[in-house]
Amino acid sequence: MKKILAILILILSFFILYFLQANFFTWFTIAGVQPNLFVLFILFVGLFAGKKLGLILGIILGFYMDVIIGRQIGISGIMLGIIGLIGEYLDKNFSKESRVTIMLMLAGCTIIYEVGCYVFNVITLSVNIEVLYFIRILCIEVIYNLILVIVLYPLLQKLGHVLEETFKTKNILTRYF
Repeated sequence: MKKILAILILILSFFILYFLQANFFTWFTIAGVQPNLFVLFILFVGLFAGKKLGLILGIILGFYMDVIIGRQIGISGIMLGIIGLIGEYLDKNFSKESRVTIMLMLAGCTIIYEVGCYVFNVITLSVNIEVLYFIRILCIEVIYNLILVIVLYPLLQKLGHVLEETFKTKNILTRYF
């Protein structure tokens, strides 16, 4: 029951992030670039809740975003699912207690997500390749995401420990005879 409640809260959090991304951060752009809150969210879920939930939520919520935003259906779901898997891998190999480590994880995942989406769009839509323009936008987005992590780190850490306790601890009751 506790896991179902946590999943419902995560889905509600996604809709709040979607509202912030679509409305609030359109006013606060840096050179016309918004942060990508969804990469932060799915990485957070992958790190603290595990790869199964990170993968499933990444795919489902990414497909939902594609349908709502009207882009090609599938690429956001695939890329966010990959970010969920990467989150679990990073959890096993690196510490989540350091702010710098979380920042490096987010920077890497943002780059993977944006490069994957860009390559997919170049292949499927026959878009002209503009590497310098893409790198400029990517750098601004990574910096913007890192600023958000610096500000939100204490909250993310507390919520992450609650998620980790809910999804990763095994409560085994032993019976002695």
